[in-house]
Amino acid sequence: MARPASFHEQLIEKLRKLLRSRQFVPGAKFLTEREIAERFGTSRPTANKALSSLVSTGLLEFRQGAGTFVRESVLDYDLQRLVSFTEKAAAAGKKPGTQVISFRKITAADAPASVVQALKLQPSDPLFYIERIRLADGQPVIYERRHVIARLCTGMTKTTAAGSLYAFWTKKCRLSISGADESIRAVNATTPQAAALGIPTHTACLLVIATGFLADTSPLWHEETFYRSDVYEFRNQLGGLSAPKPAQGRIR
Repeated sequence: MARPASFHEQLIEKLRKLLRSRQFVPGAKFLTEREIAERFGTSRPTANKALSSLVSTGLLEFRQGAGTFVRESVLDYDLQRLVSFTEKAAAAGKKPGTQVISFRKITAADAPASVVQALKLQPSDPLFYIERIRLADGQPVIYERRHVIARLCTGMTKTTAAGSLYAFWTKKCRLSISGADESIRAVNATTPQAAALGIPTHTACLLVIATGFLADTSPLWHEETFYRSDVYEFRNQLGGLSAPKPAQGRIR
């Protein structure tokens, strides 16, 4: 059973919804700590903590002596939680869109070995292969190749793939998604990747390779996603110093 959201987490989600409502356009001054406390019936320290969280994830920015403002047309990748691209683009004041390049059903025998291993498949297991370009105000910003275990979401179609997969999985398929294991590295776009993103060949991009999991720890999808580095930034909030953990990968 999922842990109930704390009041602090609930407040952050309420502020996120407020940002998505377009009451505050990019560049507009956001609610103050005092206004949040009064509006949502919370303490000022809790309001301040929620504001700081939204600043750290790139939705807001703090300007010394002026206050907190809705960040201007930024697309950022939250390293701490799964966030729908549709919601992220809308929160940044951009119109989200999707171009489905390919949607087809295959078997694991036709998938790359890395996908078969990550999803723990047998050769005859059916998969959906999805290739998409994600758009913000009509501009290509993400090029994605994704394999999804078909038996877990049998109603998936090309029309479904043109929308938010997270929304389809959680609302239509009633799947509980626990998170994803990711690796991130810089790459230079190949000619096909560059053409999909509308950038010159060899342009620097950020590549995310991820496997997503359900609440029971079974895998659901594997993806390779290319992000344009000129319109995307990856953000994270770090805690204090701690002892190093044993390496879980290799240095290239």
